Amino acid sequence: MPISKYLPTFAAQKRNQMRKLILLFLSVAILPSCSAKGGSSSSSDMYPNADSGIVDDNATDSLTILFAGDMMQHDNQIRTAAVAGGFDYSDCFAFVKDQVEAADIAIANLEVTLGGKPYAGFPRFSAPDEYAKAIQDAGFDVLTTTNNHCCDTGSRGLGRTLQVLDSLGIPSLGTYRNADDRAGRYPLMVEKNGFRLALLAYTYATNGLPVPQPYVVNLIDTVQIKQDIERAKAMNPDVIIAFMHWGIEYSLTPSNTQRWQAEWLLSHGVDHVIGSHPHVVQPIELRDSSHLVVWSLGNFISNMTKGTTYGGLMVTLKLTKKQQKTAVNDASYSLIWTSRPAVSGHRTHRVYPIDVPDSLLNIKERSMRDVFSRTARNLFNKYNKVVKEQ
Repeated sequence: MPISKYLPTFAAQKRNQMRKLILLFLSVAILPSCSAKGGSSSSSDMYPNADSGIVDDNATDSLTILFAGDMMQHDNQIRTAAVAGGFDYSDCFAFVKDQVEAADIAIANLEVTLGGKPYAGFPRFSAPDEYAKAIQDAGFDVLTTTNNHCCDTGSRGLGRTLQVLDSLGIPSLGTYRNADDRAGRYPLMVEKNGFRLALLAYTYATNGLPVPQPYVVNLIDTVQIKQDIERAKAMNPDVIIAFMHWGIEYSLTPSNTQRWQAEWLLSHGVDHVIGSHPHVVQPIELRDSSHLVVWSLGNFISNMTKGTTYGGLMVTLKLTKKQQKTAVNDASYSLIWTSRPAVSGHRTHRVYPIDVPDSLLNIKERSMRDVFSRTARNLFNKYNKVVKEQ
């Protein structure tokens, strides 16, 4: 049965209905002013105080940021995506595409190199270029590239990964061609809806592989990070977000090192800390209604087979700004999980929302989903602070 038969999902249908209602309301509200102008509205019609220089002190801007976890590409993912003349990953993200695209900015961790042929999975990842394009088509806007696998294919992989992402127009952060390249585009400043986000990213290590010269990989080094934070502050951002590749693989709770590093980052001016690497989810905290800490987002897509590695998180952070003061309006999460062809019978791996209808899954898939969802929800019910499931 084609995927299009099931799309949009029920959640997407509700969002589309809400959008239509909002557009209808806006069209009714705008009609009188348009008719008074005798036709289409100009920018001064839409912003009546623009020419006078008057600022509406009651105006509130908003921004929604979505964070997703590790984008893996194991051997079986490469093999099953292969088609005549290349690779097709279009089915992989079809069921979560609407939710990703609904965010103003969506950010994920690219935990592979785009090193070209020969393509390979664990332990030295080199994914096809089509994989990056599929991630972009799914709605992701920014990718972090600093993680323990970023040096898997040496200088070729470091350079080619940046080349491919640049060719697609995907901003990335964490690995650089040389020191001048880093100095020119780090911290990464992202601007959207009147907000300025300064993004930082670091990894604990590179699996013992040396960083080939002259490339630069951002490692967790408090001396360097402190300098980077100060540079970020000088860019006059609304928020500073640090992406940390850290922790102990398969541990469902943060390590003491993670806890210390998060406290250090927050105390030095970072607003939000987003973690990856353990390949399982870890708890989420919203501190003082101001600082989001995601200890681990888990896997976004992979071929990993342990029950706790089947899935991960999409965490949504909603910011508002009024009178130049930025605040957290809401923070929430949704669970996603990956169904593998060996279980589903489908051609490729598919990322599903946790509430995907049972009718779309076979018995084995439902069992996989339920194992992951029970573990994650029990963990979050016990340890999460403030942040709730969508």
